[in-house]
Amino acid sequence: MPQLPKRKILVVDDEPEVTKAVKTGLESYGYEVSIAYDGREGLDKIHRDSPDLVILDLMLPEISGYKVCRLLKYDKRYSRIPVIMFSARADRTGQQLAKEVGADVWITKPFNVSTMAQTIENLLAGKIERESKK
Repeated sequence: MPQLPKRKILVVDDEPEVTKAVKTGLESYGYEVSIAYDGREGLDKIHRDSPDLVILDLMLPEISGYKVCRLLKYDKRYSRIPVIMFSARADRTGQQLAKEVGADVWITKPFNVSTMAQTIENLLAGKIERESKK
């Protein structure tokens, strides 16, 4: 029986310790995880690699997480990619703005890796109603 390819996750966050924790945690669940440390690098990797899902910090160098998400969701080639906004901010304004730019889910730092992995699995399986679906 052929082995299914690993699902590709791109984590875009400028904090190396956070990206390492997310990468290690999600790899333990069988995901292939790549990292970008700013919004421009994140967009470049999305365009080059077409990940199955993107985890995106809000406050990024070069291009903000909000803008990266908006650019993805308004581009027909990438709008299907689920986006998890990932931030230490827990305020409603930030969450509302994330929803407006097309983010599918909001996860607040610090995070629980098993909860994150379950959220990813639900998004990839279509079990979470995505705001960005037209």
